[in-house]
Amino acid sequence: MQIQTPDWVKQAVFYQIFPDRFARSKQPRKRLLRDARWEDWDAMPTLQGYKGGDLWGIMEQLDYIQDLGIDAIYFTPIFQSASNHRYHTHDYYQVDPMLGGNQAFKELLDAAHERDIKVVLDGVFNHSSRGFFFFHDVLENGPHSPWVNWFKIQGWPLSPYNGEFPANYVGWADNRALPVFNHDNPEVREYIMEIAEYWIKFGIDGWRLDVPFEITTPGFWQEFRDRVKAINPEAYIVGEVWGDSRKWLDGTQFDGVMNYLFAGPTIAFTAGDRVVLEQVQSRDYQPYPPLFAAEYAAKIQELLQFYPWEIQLTQLNLLASHDTARLLSIAGGDKPSIELATLLLLTFPGAPSIYYGDEVGLPGAIDPDSRRGFPLEANWDREIYHAHRQLIALRHAYPALRTGDYQVLWAQGALYVFARTLEKEELIIAVNVGTAPAQANVDTTSLQTQPNKLLYGQAEINWDNSEPTKQLSLNLPPRSGSIIALGE
Repeated sequence: MQIQTPDWVKQAVFYQIFPDRFARSKQPRKRLLRDARWEDWDAMPTLQGYKGGDLWGIMEQLDYIQDLGIDAIYFTPIFQSASNHRYHTHDYYQVDPMLGGNQAFKELLDAAHERDIKVVLDGVFNHSSRGFFFFHDVLENGPHSPWVNWFKIQGWPLSPYNGEFPANYVGWADNRALPVFNHDNPEVREYIMEIAEYWIKFGIDGWRLDVPFEITTPGFWQEFRDRVKAINPEAYIVGEVWGDSRKWLDGTQFDGVMNYLFAGPTIAFTAGDRVVLEQVQSRDYQPYPPLFAAEYAAKIQELLQFYPWEIQLTQLNLLASHDTARLLSIAGGDKPSIELATLLLLTFPGAPSIYYGDEVGLPGAIDPDSRRGFPLEANWDREIYHAHRQLIALRHAYPALRTGDYQVLWAQGALYVFARTLEKEELIIAVNVGTAPAQANVDTTSLQTQPNKLLYGQAEINWDNSEPTKQLSLNLPPRSGSIIALGE
């Protein structure tokens, strides 16, 4: 079977936005909640507080997003909900009125598309919320409700709020706020398929699927793909699966997953023993213990063997998300860790994803702290910001960094060197995570041309073209990375 994945994803740099925290509109567009008492924007986030970010605010920041070099946005959920993160869905057909409703989303979608920026929405299809209308009918009418078989009811009465009594229904992760759908019910399955189709017809460019591994009904995700792709063959379907995802990446289900198998080793290599264990031990991607270059190379090579190349190119690669601490806080505030990890992210096959605020040095511990308000420009770390802009621009400028082959050239001690090649375009990327200068004589026999331009970083390079081997002599300062272009 020939695997087909969306071509635009292979070229894209994603930006993940948590809508309540990115921007509050400065224009008087709101008809509702104009005078709401929002949580202070710069205060530490709370589990239940709202900061009042909205879709109009995001629209007003599209210049910033485009200037950064972003050409795709992944939104965490935007549908009506009674939670600031909106993973507790009340109505899958209504954008939350706090964000501006369906009209604001249509305006934002059109404005993004005018700039060739794609938009991917978060689909929470494993569970709804106790405020979801169909479940509320069950709460009101008990076994007489026509929606009883849409959920996994275990007994009566149901207890959606009082923890002193058994819930008597299955909630995701035993959370009674999140009743799990009965996906074996054909009506539930059809309902979810129609939601997926509705928003693709509305104009979105794809779905990010929340905990899709929880849905085990045979053929469910195959049908989901078929129906979405029948409307838009270039729609992107990406699953939130943290580990080995070969089961879902056979070409009949998802185009990619959130690539935490890239994030974990990359943080362990670049941040090393700076990793603050309290910020990572409760998560599944294991950016610890520290890795040397050879160990990192082995993990990356293993990852690149997991999936077909067409799938590798549409993986959603990341370093942080709303479900993790931010990299700056994981690395104990060490800025070189950010730069080196971002360099590896922007030069890896697949679509890189920047978590809003990471590009300006926004800190944040495990959620809810990792969901802070986007900072004022006066509080940006300009060094981190310029590194992101430069690396994103290089990725856009050199096709080899997007779809070129990936070949490890050197992996010893703290120094990791690899090549990205596409036809006659060849680039070498070198990363020294150590606290001392690193030097290597790298065999470049497999490459066609000689190094002639330092695109990024401060490496000293010398090239020996004498037979029988061609060697590139590299000298990198401590805690630094470089990108070198080759040419005639």
